[in-house]
Amino acid sequence: MQFQIDDMACGGCARSVTRAIHSVDPQARVEVDLHLRRVTVESAADAATVAAVLADLGFPPRRDA
Repeated sequence: MQFQIDDMACGGCARSVTRAIHSVDPQARVEVDLHLRRVTVESAADAATVAAVLADLGFPPRRDA
């Protein structure tokens, strides 16, 4: 699944987003593209759960795919 996170602008943001995703699935594979502000996630957690934890963190995502 991919998410567009318009508010993600730096390495610290990327680390926070990655930690948040790992809080719901420690085994998740997370790839961050800061230039595109896109996060690609392979996870056993569903997209709604991942999106909710990101929104709670202050990085509301838009679901790309």
